[in-house]
Amino acid sequence: MPEAKDLIQILLKNNKISPKEAEDIRLESLSSGKTAEEIISQKELVNEDDLTQAKGELYQIPFVNLAEKGTSPEALQFIPRPVAERFRFIPFAYDRKNNELSLAMANPLDLESIEFAERKSKAKVKVFIAPKSKIEKAISERYSQGLTAEVTAALKETEAPVREVVDIRKLGEVIREAPIAKIVSTLLEFAIKSRASDIHIEPWEDRTRVRYRIDGILQERLVLPKKVHEALVSRIKILSDMKIDEKRIPQDGRFNFRADGEEVDLRVSTLPTVHGEKVVMRLLKKSGNIPTLPELGLRGQGLKTLQDSILRPHGIILVCGPTGSGKTTTLYSVLSKINTTRVNVVTIEDPVEYQIVGVNQVQINPQAGLTFATGLRAFLRQDPNIIMVGEIRDRETTDLAIQASLTGHLVFSTLHTKSAAQALPRLLDMGAEPFLLASSMTCVVAQRICRRVCQECKEEFDPDPKVLADVKRVLGKLFPEDQKIKFAKGKGCENCSNTGYFGRIGIFEVLSVTEKIGRLILERAPAVDIEKQACDEGMITMKQDGFLKVIEQITTIEEILRVAQD
Repeated sequence: MPEAKDLIQILLKNNKISPKEAEDIRLESLSSGKTAEEIISQKELVNEDDLTQAKGELYQIPFVNLAEKGTSPEALQFIPRPVAERFRFIPFAYDRKNNELSLAMANPLDLESIEFAERKSKAKVKVFIAPKSKIEKAISERYSQGLTAEVTAALKETEAPVREVVDIRKLGEVIREAPIAKIVSTLLEFAIKSRASDIHIEPWEDRTRVRYRIDGILQERLVLPKKVHEALVSRIKILSDMKIDEKRIPQDGRFNFRADGEEVDLRVSTLPTVHGEKVVMRLLKKSGNIPTLPELGLRGQGLKTLQDSILRPHGIILVCGPTGSGKTTTLYSVLSKINTTRVNVVTIEDPVEYQIVGVNQVQINPQAGLTFATGLRAFLRQDPNIIMVGEIRDRETTDLAIQASLTGHLVFSTLHTKSAAQALPRLLDMGAEPFLLASSMTCVVAQRICRRVCQECKEEFDPDPKVLADVKRVLGKLFPEDQKIKFAKGKGCENCSNTGYFGRIGIFEVLSVTEKIGRLILERAPAVDIEKQACDEGMITMKQDGFLKVIEQITTIEEILRVAQD
């Protein structure tokens, strides 16, 4: 294809418009005198992001997605809000070393605006292109948004005087200073408001990046000047009871934080990197109610199989999936359902994430010799009815879990496997005897978490015929033939921080260890054969469960393929 010379050619090259649409745009442009951009915008042939990216390619100016880009409070100080609103641009990053200000503009060919920004900021301006609506949204959000505005104010207070060298004996005084304490509390308050599960504070060579994990996806929200990094980390270390002068080894700690009447337990981890210490804070809400199984996304035959399994007095129930797939939450949901005054429930976890009233929860401590295996052995002398082991990691834990179930206990645990069927061969690989495993296993649950479509900005659309054909193939007889299928997606709004998603839901497969599957365990059959037998007996696979939730407009096809694609 020849090198693209105009907007239509670029959109055609990027498969954003069809050859027929390109021809129609050209003809209308010639007859009406309107530009191609005006026609494309009026007819909404291409979304604003794709059109802006094409313009950036045409003008050879880099495109910036402001929704995914954190804003440097330092950069906002250079351009006042009235100026940003008047010229429709927003500064989002500042390179102190080269005195370079990054500016997002809707019209990057407006040289007068660029010249004015350079005079106002006394910095060299690097221009980026961004959609007009995103710039307007960023101006209203980031100049008034609590996070950026408050951190900007706190940073101004740290300006004078700048202490480049700090006496270690006076370090405590510096980090307790109001501005640094204010920055930390602002970061935490914003995390609670935005439903974040983790905060990442990452040092780079010239700046510090702050990212929040919201609905399982990391989003950059803030860029801080490098000079405040050490004081920021030290403040967090003091709160977490860590050694502030030890920067060569990783450290762990925890502290509590209260905001808006909500108390949060923070697990803090530091890691020495080449540019300084990285901090990750995991937020665990103390007041958060444990969701029920249907609220997690379990329903139909899968829910019935799991509920029947947990009512049995003994056996092993496993929950499988990769790290961060919600296994512990599912186990807590099950435990809170069966926890009564008539049963003794004991758990050994790493770490104890939520505290359940009436359950004896134990935190592992390998340094003191308390591992999953030693804890499980001790539990058997504690007259338990129900035992939860955080994770089955080795042969010893596997053997003890099987023995506990065979001696009349109900055992719950987790395992890192991709599917429910893979859990059984994995346990055999760990050294479990097939005849013992076949008689002790009750049920295996595999799960993933995907994001829900935001209800505030949800819009329906007709799915691509190829995609629909694939959904129909995967679902088979589960596909609803009698209804017109429409998918849904979120346009992006204030409620969901312009992502189109708000909240999360699980997709599950629940494998019941029946007589026929027990026979396959005895034969050491591969996972494929076990899964086929389970499906013949009515198991709905994770991908099928996900596609049903797409048809019900709970989530999107992209989310299911992101988390459940083999």
